[in-house]
Amino acid sequence: MEADIKAAGFTDIQPTHFAAFSFPPPDGLRPSQLAHRIRMSRQATNHIIGQLEALGYLERRAPEEGARRRIYVTKRAWNVAKVIHATMLQIQAEWAAEIGPERFRDFMATLRTFAARGHEVG
Repeated sequence: MEADIKAAGFTDIQPTHFAAFSFPPPDGLRPSQLAHRIRMSRQATNHIIGQLEALGYLERRAPEEGARRRIYVTKRAWNVAKVIHATMLQIQAEWAAEIGPERFRDFMATLRTFAARGHEVG
């Protein structure tokens, strides 16, 4: 994934930034919500958000006067998300070819079950 992102011209993204590009994108989340979702401390998450904000991938702004600031994904980040999505589809196709479509469907169904449970897993 990292190689595909860099090959697409996004050479400033570091592996620690990948957490902020999880699905669904953190568009409209409060920083504390993102921290909870990616299981990082608020301080570490704010550091990553600050780095990505400086690089033009995220921005923090209040949706209305007096409201808490939220994270918004920029067009640049949406373009990275497209690369990630394409890479994931390629990986899924390779895995399905290796283990067969039926086993792969079962595998994906299992992953979706755990993903739907979110923070309850573990």
